[in-house]
Amino acid sequence: MTEEPTENIEPQEPADLQAPEEAAQPVAAEPEAQSDAAVAQQAEAPEAEAPEAEAAEAGDTEVADAAAPEKPRRARAAKPKDQPAADPKAQTPGKAEKPAAPARSRRRSAREPGAPLPVVRAQAKYVRSSARKARLVCDNIRGKSVEDARAILAHTPRAVARDWSKLLESAVANAEHNHELVGEDLIIKAVTADEGPTIKRFRPRAMGRATQIRKRTAHLTILLTPKN
Repeated sequence: MTEEPTENIEPQEPADLQAPEEAAQPVAAEPEAQSDAAVAQQAEAPEAEAPEAEAAEAGDTEVADAAAPEKPRRARAAKPKDQPAADPKAQTPGKAEKPAAPARSRRRSAREPGAPLPVVRAQAKYVRSSARKARLVCDNIRGKSVEDARAILAHTPRAVARDWSKLLESAVANAEHNHELVGEDLIIKAVTADEGPTIKRFRPRAMGRATQIRKRTAHLTILLTPKN
């Protein structure tokens, strides 16, 4: 016959002799489970309350907006896109538009009938020459045409003839650019040589004396006018 293995059976203590802590363990487990569920509920509660709080705040703002009076807004006139922008330089409707001036030719080939003859003037002041010497040259060109006066001054041996020639060219330039005249059609209407201020100098002479030197100047004038 086979012998069955015997199990070591520990003697059990009576229930009254067990430690109070071990007896209280199954009872303490239930409060721990309840606390975990309560924590989970409390965590979910704020999330559920948040939409309600937001809805309440939104309702309060809507009530406040409804209570506040609406401010009138200015109506802006819509600008049509097809029309161009108004020109700031455009004239006002009350002012009449000025007619455009007719284009003027650079030079006048013919003078209007009945109009007075224009007179062109040129002057050179403080020319370092005496008025007497200047008159000896200007008497030769008075009443001459511009072409003849140029030829006479070009062949005059006096030094003041060079100043007269420059003054004549200046008068012709004034007539062409300022009065729109043709230089070849002009004549010398008047030519004058007036005395200018005299520059005084002194030269030492014998026996401690001094002699005065007078350096005279002149003002030259030419007047040009078209031919008849």
